[in-house]
Amino acid sequence: MELSKRQETIIEIVKKHGPITGEQIAEKLNLTRATLRPDLSILTMAGLLEARPRVGYFYSGKATDRVLADKITRIKVGDVKSVPIVVPEDCSVYDAVVTMFIEDVGTLYVVRQGGLLEGVVSRKDLLKTTLGGHDIHKLPVGVIMTRMPNVHMTFENDSVWLAAHKLLTHEVDSLPVVRAVPGSKHKDYEVIGRFSKTNVTRLFVELGEGA
Repeated sequence: MELSKRQETIIEIVKKHGPITGEQIAEKLNLTRATLRPDLSILTMAGLLEARPRVGYFYSGKATDRVLADKITRIKVGDVKSVPIVVPEDCSVYDAVVTMFIEDVGTLYVVRQGGLLEGVVSRKDLLKTTLGGHDIHKLPVGVIMTRMPNVHMTFENDSVWLAAHKLLTHEVDSLPVVRAVPGSKHKDYEVIGRFSKTNVTRLFVELGEGA
């Protein structure tokens, strides 16, 4: 986050004199309160300043990089997830390849009736099978997929930071966003979204633009 010179000056004033009212800050800068209102709003929304009614502004003590980190840990997977691309377990490898190409994704989620997660199949899985000389028109993806419970998942209420950490740790293209099915005997999970590296990149760009 890049601050203007006036915003940097405001922060220094608040550091030295806080808590301090907007009128007092404006007086020290020889400006009107209305002129400062956009700057104070930006600094407050960014988390660099905090405001209390009838008290004034005071410095939060957070560096700009810490503010960004705090935002990422507060944003939930459910806020940024994408639509999941799913196929049934009896889908042929050929049809899975076509689906992956059309939808432009790196991973397909394999589900059974009710959208319940059975496994995942990656671009690498499909490429390896295709080059292996198999009859991809007859071979179902259920034979080559990574099955539950060996699938790495994330939940709507997980932080974006946690989900991104899973992407890096497990070196996967995406994670299925799931919801536990209450009362299920075998810990079934319904697929309700997709969290991918693209989601992380898009969020990073949006945070930068919003800064």
